[in-house]
Amino acid sequence: METIISIDGANVLCALKGRLDTLAAQQVSKDIQPVLEHAGGTVTLDCSDLEYISSSGLRIFLTIRKEASRQGGKVIVRNLRKEIGQVFLMTGFYNLFEMQQA
Repeated sequence: METIISIDGANVLCALKGRLDTLAAQQVSKDIQPVLEHAGGTVTLDCSDLEYISSSGLRIFLTIRKEASRQGGKVIVRNLRKEIGQVFLMTGFYNLFEMQQA
């Protein structure tokens, strides 16, 4: 699992690549600290290369959303693959985030 973070003023881009399973979620939780620190603007989570997400991975999305909400920011989830989009639909996550497709 790879997490690539780019911060440009109030805009944060976080690209998630690989499998966000329970084991990877432990590391990603640490890796996203800069995202949480700058969540007062617009946080874009680019999921173009996200291959799998577990419940632990979904918790990371909730953590980012909660912190953005606390700081007055917003979270955009971009380019979900069909399979992961289905997980978001089944769990109700699809309605929690602003969704964008390229």
